[in-house]
Amino acid sequence: MTAQADVGFHARAHARWHWAEIIFWIAALACGFVFPSRYLIMTEIVRLALFALSLDLILGYAGIVSLGHAAFLGVGAYSAGLLALHGIITEPVLALIVAGLAAMVLGFLTSFLVIRGVDLTRLMVTLGIALLLEALAERYSDITGGTDGLQGIEMQPILGLFHFDMFGKAGFFYSLAVTFLLFLLARRIVHSPFGLSLRAIRNNPLRAAAIGIPVNRRLIAIYTVAAFYAGIAGALFTQTTALASLDVFAFERSADLMLVLVIGGTGYLYGGLVGAVVFRMLQEIFSTITPQYWQFWIGAVLVVIVLVGRGRLHRWALWLPNLVITQFAGRRAAVAVPEGDAP
Repeated sequence: MTAQADVGFHARAHARWHWAEIIFWIAALACGFVFPSRYLIMTEIVRLALFALSLDLILGYAGIVSLGHAAFLGVGAYSAGLLALHGIITEPVLALIVAGLAAMVLGFLTSFLVIRGVDLTRLMVTLGIALLLEALAERYSDITGGTDGLQGIEMQPILGLFHFDMFGKAGFFYSLAVTFLLFLLARRIVHSPFGLSLRAIRNNPLRAAAIGIPVNRRLIAIYTVAAFYAGIAGALFTQTTALASLDVFAFERSADLMLVLVIGGTGYLYGGLVGAVVFRMLQEIFSTITPQYWQFWIGAVLVVIVLVGRGRLHRWALWLPNLVITQFAGRRAAVAVPEGDAP
């Protein structure tokens, strides 16, 4: 009973909101007001962050490696585009949910293939699924638009109130709101007993099965949820750009996603969010300085991360904020001491 209480205490403590999390989301919201000329690139970062979050759910918490996660991004993007183009569902929020459900169905159907193998097999299976869907989208160009993609997509105002503008303001706040809500759901999932069982499966599947955890059912469930998240990210791409092309199925999408998680880390949700910001900013900076060799410099950054260690870089980044908080707390404590009690 004591051990159970101890585990429950640590689980609740780990699930509490930290001050850095609150600052992160306040800063993300503030960016919409501080950088009004950068809505388009900030929207792209938010979409990439949500996409990375979807992969982190299966890679960081369940240990499922995927090189074809763009398959679900593409299904979500084309679902939202086709629904709007043919006038079936033009309301963005409803179309977003339907597109996510379409990707979820694909994730559920393909999850039975993914769970049958180990890391290398999963890499090949997931990559094969993405390449197959890309080939099918190119083959049936009368539906998907082929290499030209879906064009002329017009979205209705969000909830009938907010119009998509050419500067991307509505698209940014819309994408940020969707990402935040899905992040809250993901946070609830990973801190639940279901999430704890996923960690056990990631660390040792045989031991997890021995203590009664239904390993395959857990993996199928989280893979399906991750597909839903990726489909939502794809639908956001279509709705905020009014375009859906074969590029959403490309291998580069999945490869960039792996780089994002290498930069940000896996297994704590914020890795994908922080990694998306850093990766896109590095891409923007390096492509401006050296347009032809920006990939070389990003590769150099990855080498530095591996050599120095992400944990050490994280401690360096938090050193100044922690110092400020410590100093502030010390001053408050000094002020709170009565004069008569002072030595």
